[in-house]
Amino acid sequence: MSWIGELAGGQAPPPYVDDSTDKVADPYIPNRMVSNKSANRPFLAYKEYRDQQEALHAAWLEKKKARDEKIARGEKVGPLERDPTAQTEVGLLGLLKFLSYTWENRSKWLQVKTYWPVSSAPRLLTEYNGENGKPLYLAIDGDVYDVSKGKAYQAGGSYHHFVGIDAARAFGTGCFKDHRTHDLRGLTEQELNGVAHWKKFYTEHKDYIKVGRVNHPPIDPATPIPEHCDPKKAQKAKEAADAAKKSGKAQEEGEKKRKKGDREEL
Repeated sequence: MSWIGELAGGQAPPPYVDDSTDKVADPYIPNRMVSNKSANRPFLAYKEYRDQQEALHAAWLEKKKARDEKIARGEKVGPLERDPTAQTEVGLLGLLKFLSYTWENRSKWLQVKTYWPVSSAPRLLTEYNGENGKPLYLAIDGDVYDVSKGKAYQAGGSYHHFVGIDAARAFGTGCFKDHRTHDLRGLTEQELNGVAHWKKFYTEHKDYIKVGRVNHPPIDPATPIPEHCDPKKAQKAKEAADAAKKSGKAQEEGEKKRKKGDREEL
């Protein structure tokens, strides 16, 4: 043991010199070469393994992101494939983690509000926008849903504009900017079916919880119906409204003539 002699005041041992010619790049330190000897190969192989795992996980995250975006658009998707890099827990540790998940899981079926939803005013709905630790709520035709688990509804997300408001009309028409209202007057049958589709989507979604209803004040029938964001559809809706108005007047005139004829006969 040469270091004992050095401590006793003897000469220091000569520095170690790696004279190996079979060298490869150090996977952790840039611009450094290390020997490819058998003792280093597990270290080198592990870095290659980690790179492969990271690439597989990144590819899985992209697939998951695309799937989440389809779900947010209401499209049907298949089951999410398992992360190829996820570790499988077995034995007692796996059982303990499963019990912990079961205890802490916020599944919709474990929430009291799933079975006893409450009613609230529109003013209170606006407060549930994710700020100050509050959950994210949206409403469709009076039904209020907790969508806090949806990434698209977080601040900056593509559907955050639906949070804190009943935008039922927008769900039917696709006019996300101009139809953020619960007013469903004048919608076509197809558009009303679209609203019903989205209500069914949120009701049956495993992560979203129906928490109650919002009590809207009656809509004044004298107020104008929101105009469609598509000029062609707006013109078509106007023509349909004008035709309905003329038909109503014709029926009213016919009823007046009938009553007048009845009086003359008497």
